[in-house]
Order: sequence, then C-alpha cells, then structure tokens
Amino acid sequence: MRTRIIGTGSCMPEMVVTNDDLSKIMDTSDEWISSRTGIRERRLAREETTASMSVTAAKRALENAGITAQEIDLIIVGTITGDYVTPSTACEVQAALGADKAVAFDINAACSGFMFALHIADAYIKTGVYKTALILGAETLSKIMDWNDRSTCVLFGDGAGAAVVRSDETGLLAYDQGSDGARGTVLTCRSRENNNPFVKNPTEPSYTHMDGQEVYKFAVTTVPASIKKVVGEAGLTIEDIDCFALHQANIRIIQSVAKRLKAPEEKFPTSLDHCGNVSAASVPILLDEINRKGILKPGMKIVLSGFGGGLTWGSAVLEW
Repeated sequence: MRTRIIGTGSCMPEMVVTNDDLSKIMDTSDEWISSRTGIRERRLAREETTASMSVTAAKRALENAGITAQEIDLIIVGTITGDYVTPSTACEVQAALGADKAVAFDINAACSGFMFALHIADAYIKTGVYKTALILGAETLSKIMDWNDRSTCVLFGDGAGAAVVRSDETGLLAYDQGSDGARGTVLTCRSRENNNPFVKNPTEPSYTHMDGQEVYKFAVTTVPASIKKVVGEAGLTIEDIDCFALHQANIRIIQSVAKRLKAPEEKFPTSLDHCGNVSAASVPILLDEINRKGILKPGMKIVLSGFGGGLTWGSAVLEW
C-alpha cells in the first residue's frame, strides 16, 4: 500500500501587498523586486492567524477529499510561526475541526516543513498505525520580518496549504530528505532569550536574517540532486515526470533547477508572482492551485520538493 493525496486546500490573507505598495514605505521598486525574484505581490495577514488560515485550508482539503474530520487519525502542521509556543497549531486545528480522534503535533523544518510532514505521515500510514492524515504547511512570516531590511522582507508572504493523505494502491512512490545543520546560520530567526531572575538578556523581538547568496547556492545544487535521486529510486527518468511543484523561493532558483535537470520550464508551475515565499506553505498552496485548475490528472507523475532553513530539504515522487 502507498500514501496517496486525496484532497487539497489552501487559504491566503485578504490583504494584497504589491511591490508598488512596498516602494511607498521603503527604498525599493517593482522592477527591482520582480526582476530578481519573480515576485509581484504577496498576501499579508491582518486579522488572520497561522491557526485560522490552517483551519480554513484544512476544511477546504477535507471537502475536496470528500471526507469528514472524524475520519482523520493524524494532523501534522509544518510551521515556524505558530500563534503559541503551546498549544501547537495542529492542536488548534484539531479543536476547530472537531477531529477529536486525531493525534496532532507541529514540526519545525522551515520551508521543508510540508515535505517533512508528508514523509512522517507516510511512515505512520505504511506501518499501519494510522489510515488517514491531514498535513499542512502554514506561516505568518510577516510577524518575524524586519520591515527595514528591504533585501529580505520583500520576499515573504503569509498563508496556509493542506492536503489529506490516505492509504491507497497508488500515491507516494519515493522520498528523499536531508539536513545540513552546519550551514544553518545562513537563514536564522532567534527565539526568545533566556530571561530569569539570575540572567538578563535583551527582550526585543528577533527577526529573520538571510544570506541570500548562500541560500541560492545551496538550493541550486541540493535540489536537483535530491530530485534526481528520488526520481531514480521511483524507477523513473526526469522525462517521465509530468509536473515539478517546487518550493516558491525565487524564480531564478526554479529556472536553475529546471536547467540542471534538463527539464522544460513549462513543467514547473509557479505561484511565486502572487504569493511570494510562504515557507512551509509554499508547496501545498501551489499544489492546491494546480489541482483546482485541473492541471493534475490521474496517473500523472509529480515531483514535490521543499528546501530552506535548517538547512533542510525534502523531495517526493508521487502518482496522482
């Protein structure tokens, strides 16, 4: 038996922030951002939270899958921007859905979070522990951005994506994942400092810091290698793959990966232009978009790949 995606859903904040909007509050321009990243606008949360967007995405995924919350055995949320340290976002989702039979927890793998959640769910399902899982990537990255750092804050957006997976005869064919903590300092956001009666530290919030060039070098070498590995393990060739749904970090990364794989860019759908980089939510949001547009057909071979902070990466080949 395999683990199959049977439904998808997503949710984005209502507020659209264009590059021109950002140019009014910082020294940047639409041309500068779009030419370097492919991003033209992103959604930023005002009333929405990581949990509220997750719940909406989850409800849409359940509806798309044609199942009820009572059928969910497992809920995993990949996020670095939960609303609370505890409870987890997954437990908030469980409560809102009424999925009281489900075990629920979060994982932190940054932009690879959804892919790691997929692999964990696959392991549970293949070993017979659970039958049906709800996996999500969800972020409110706007709350950990330094809005004076124009090189970083313009890249990111907020949103949530979800997928329902279940044991079936087809589905996930092969998986690759990895971590390189030795290079983790190229993309960081510190947590709260220790601050007790015996030690005093600054209590100002920490923001995201990124060495864009190093992240780019990591992505354009690691991602093609991971995809080649997982495609080979599935007994396929790059030419056999119908669609590559990659983490939406930067259009130049996506183009470079396509070139290194010698695959046509037409096989690489994007949501980057209107979503920006939504970290763990990027892959499931893109997957939901192309699913609802009817691009994915039964029997198609799909590659999913996430990569980012940690450093981490995860790729999968599945049959739709």
